[in-house]
Amino acid sequence: MTTPRGHVLVVAERLDPTADLVVHALNEHDVPVVRFDLAEFPQSVVLAAEHQADAPGWAGTLVRGERAVPLQGVRAVYYRRPGLPALSAEVEEAYREWAVSQALVGMVQILASLSVVWMHHPDVYRASAHKPGQLVSATNAGLQVPRSFVGNDLAAARRWGETIGGPLACKPITAASLRLPDSPPTMIPTRRVEVSDLDESLELTAHYLQEWVPKDYEVRLTVVGRRMFPVAIHARSDKARADWRSDYDALEYEPVAIPEQVAGAVLRFMDHYGLNYGAFDFAVRPDGQWIFYECNPAGQWQFIAKATGLPIAEAHAALLTGAIS
Repeated sequence: MTTPRGHVLVVAERLDPTADLVVHALNEHDVPVVRFDLAEFPQSVVLAAEHQADAPGWAGTLVRGERAVPLQGVRAVYYRRPGLPALSAEVEEAYREWAVSQALVGMVQILASLSVVWMHHPDVYRASAHKPGQLVSATNAGLQVPRSFVGNDLAAARRWGETIGGPLACKPITAASLRLPDSPPTMIPTRRVEVSDLDESLELTAHYLQEWVPKDYEVRLTVVGRRMFPVAIHARSDKARADWRSDYDALEYEPVAIPEQVAGAVLRFMDHYGLNYGAFDFAVRPDGQWIFYECNPAGQWQFIAKATGLPIAEAHAALLTGAIS
């Protein structure tokens, strides 16, 4: 039950086509891979880690099925939206929440302590994932951003909206699903609104408003290490023009060039957070100006690679194996 050194750990949901592409690309380079989901721990994944008083890090093994990976031999971790630990039915109900938290922190923090190539390190993800902070970091990096408002003060929101002098975008401030009765979880898309549409419901939680940006098209910029894959997204329906995620069937994709000043600012943004991956969303105005919306530090790219043939999976494999930085 031994394995060679130099494994890449892929920690992701079982049914994740994006992780599938990364595993395939690693296999093409004969890189040993062990893939598991946190939902398999602690029932079918076994961790044994030790830390000595004078040791620089943790040592031990991670076992999944018949494969054992020495922690000292891990070369990289690809960590992408895994599930939560699933417990044995033997754990009593009163202890289940406690036991899940112990399993989650135990596994994730042991892995996070490994001094290896990471994509995407949980601590880096948490620091970089939130839109309000991203707008400040993007501005400091030299990117153009929309004027924005966050809050639950209706009067202040209306005053701010009047200063915009035009339509607004109302969008979620963070990724979260809406669960309606008898319906699967659904996302809340970006909506175009007028100042006159703002009402007392704004006072019930924090709302995220931006000026509506006139645009010729949007760009999904996938960045892996220092490699950039900018792709224009042309929307062919009203729903898609408001939020392209709401109507994938109405989209067309086209690789485009990225302005040099935007590319430099993107790299400064990534350096600020310590990111080696980012899925950036931009609007491109009729005058050609790129406007930063957000960066998802674990964003989807499979649909872009499928539509364009861009070697995004291969770039992941190169970064995880140390072939590129």
